[in-house]
Amino acid sequence: MSDYKILLGVLGAGIGFAGYVPYIRDTLKGTTKPHVLSWLGWGALEVIAFFAQLTKGAGPGAWVTGASALIVIAIAVLAVRNHDTQIHPFDSVAFIGAIIGAVLWAITSNPLLAVISVSVADALAFLPTFRKAYAKPHEETLSEFGLSAIKWAITIPALQSFNLTTALYPASLVCTNSLFVVMVLVRRYDRSHPIAKRNLRQ
Repeated sequence: MSDYKILLGVLGAGIGFAGYVPYIRDTLKGTTKPHVLSWLGWGALEVIAFFAQLTKGAGPGAWVTGASALIVIAIAVLAVRNHDTQIHPFDSVAFIGAIIGAVLWAITSNPLLAVISVSVADALAFLPTFRKAYAKPHEETLSEFGLSAIKWAITIPALQSFNLTTALYPASLVCTNSLFVVMVLVRRYDRSHPIAKRNLRQ
């Protein structure tokens, strides 16, 4: 195992933890309101992805997935505790899709199929948060998602065994987190721009 892969694995895990600190802080303060279905779905899916990566020898590249799963589940618990549980019918459909991805893992012994299912399901689990943040872009701590994109990008070269099974999931998370950051920044700009403000008042 190359020393640089270990270093990248540790660095990715550290960045992940650093991103969660302000998110948990803001959730406890009530300024950030995580969508409970997204975080529940992500927690379950990251557990699945973690074990799938281990079966294919991901090595240090899987450390981020395992550590992240524990924290994500804790954030879901905070969302329930803070009563941030407003559910739109669209959210329920997306969550059911995420659960189907988890079921596919349970009924297959093929790690690649599991990771494909998890990658699609993770994107579906993201949809409730996308919907909520589009309407209320200031109810998210954006640094968490930006750092998530960075940490998952770092895990790819850290993979001890690089193949579609080990790399697909972190690559998909780089894409979804980056898209989310861009969307929220655009929405915040739209809401702060004078023309947008006039349109909102009309």
